[in-house]
Amino acid sequence: MSTDDQINLFELSTFAGSAESATPPAGFDPDAIPTRASVPIPPGTYESLEPLAAHCRQCQRCDLGATRTHAVVSRGNPRAPIMIVGEGPGQNEDETGQPFVGKAGQLLEKILESVRLNSETDVYICNVVKCRPPGNRTPTPEEMAACMPYLLEQIRLVDPKIILLTGATAVKGVTGDKRGITKIRGQWMEWQGRLCMPILHPAYLLRNPSREKGSPKWLMWQDIQLVRSKLDELRA
Repeated sequence: MSTDDQINLFELSTFAGSAESATPPAGFDPDAIPTRASVPIPPGTYESLEPLAAHCRQCQRCDLGATRTHAVVSRGNPRAPIMIVGEGPGQNEDETGQPFVGKAGQLLEKILESVRLNSETDVYICNVVKCRPPGNRTPTPEEMAACMPYLLEQIRLVDPKIILLTGATAVKGVTGDKRGITKIRGQWMEWQGRLCMPILHPAYLLRNPSREKGSPKWLMWQDIQLVRSKLDELRA
């Protein structure tokens, strides 16, 4: 099965709608979901995040399931107004089962704290793929396609006001936009009726420590302030 055929099994446009209105089709067998990528995950498959996480932990929809230590599903508030979507787990995440807990995750915490956002109450953090790609390589299109339905259900269940897409892989995996992250970071975009912003990945900031005007860290400071302002506006 080609990646395009696989993606068509869960056409993104079919995932619009509230948790209340989403209902899987008759005859659908949810027990088959973790066994192979050809099994779609219709909207409304999961009534809560707990059974979704259970499926992720036993998932074999792609080859990453055979090499993981832990499936890395999420952390944070399942009712958070902001969802942060990363690329995939690294070594620290694979060992702990928690996303963004290494050096990049520690920097992310500081970025959030700089605008008075709390990672336990204000954000829900997850990844495009739930298992670590060997050597921390970029996930393949097939791996992202196999895992994307889980992410779509997470988005439906959490129902965030704002989605932050960290890095080019997250942007491409979720929206299909293939532009470089430096060209689109800090720009609001609408996807599936949701407000999204691409931002630089914290790991990229670690490799570029300068704080001078125009540097990656300076740009992130501008972007996270926009996020804070937009959240305050939406809450008003």
